[in-house]
Amino acid sequence: MRLDARGLGCPKPVIMADEELSKVNEGIVEVLVDNEASVSNLGRFASKNAFYSETLKEDGYWRVKIVKGYPCEVSETVSNQQSAVSSEVQEESKKGIFFVVSSDVIGKDEELGKILMKGFFETMKVTKELPDTIFFLNAGVKLTSVDETIAVLLKEIEQMGVSMYSCSTCLKYYGIEDKLKIGQAGGMFILIEGMKDFKKTVWIG
Repeated sequence: MRLDARGLGCPKPVIMADEELSKVNEGIVEVLVDNEASVSNLGRFASKNAFYSETLKEDGYWRVKIVKGYPCEVSETVSNQQSAVSSEVQEESKKGIFFVVSSDVIGKDEELGKILMKGFFETMKVTKELPDTIFFLNAGVKLTSVDETIAVLLKEIEQMGVSMYSCSTCLKYYGIEDKLKIGQAGGMFILIEGMKDFKKTVWIG
């Protein structure tokens, strides 16, 4: 089964793949997507469900093949993938805090809110009280892209070992996909996994 999800944002490609695979005990679904966030999301979806997956880059898009239920030559690869994912999840869960930034200001007053947001990240950097991962969504994605002042701070914090993701749908909504300066684009799988796998989730914005 081939599904053309090009032009569709997160999490639609994953939903389409899940719908088709849920209908069969064994089967292969090939999903066509045109952005790296969807490639990543489909890979995470496959790993979480113990499906084998492989990705092939074409001219301007990707083909992601997901295999459900077939015992085949790739069984050892699948096993290795599952072990790697399991180890990764266990390691992440030990690191503690998953941070979600859902705005580019703190509070309702925009001018004051920008000052507070800058002060917040400055304090985080100086005290070295760092989360393991920060996920930016809604207007928060402006901090990793068009806000030059905060972007400098976030780059320094990233270099201190903090993983950073920005919601791919949000970047697309604001028309700033090509302006992302910090971390990488990610989908709702990052958010859901963060809330599930980390010891503590903190929201700000």
